[in-house]
Amino acid sequence: MKAKTQKEAILYYLQRGYSVTPMNALQLFGCFRLSAVIFALKKDGHNIATKNVKFKSRYGFIGRYASYKIVK
Repeated sequence: MKAKTQKEAILYYLQRGYSVTPMNALQLFGCFRLSAVIFALKKDGHNIATKNVKFKSRYGFIGRYASYKIVK
């Protein structure tokens, strides 16, 4: 069986109804550039929504990260 590319693996994951963030993309797929993969998937015609999520660290830093999900 042929190994899947990161792009194929992430698309399969999204098609199963899961959302993906940069942190779990790194953990699950070894993907350091999730936004580039999502850009390529959108360019291929997949309808993917981006949700910006705010977080606050234990040190008081407030930041944001993106969460991506397929829109049906």
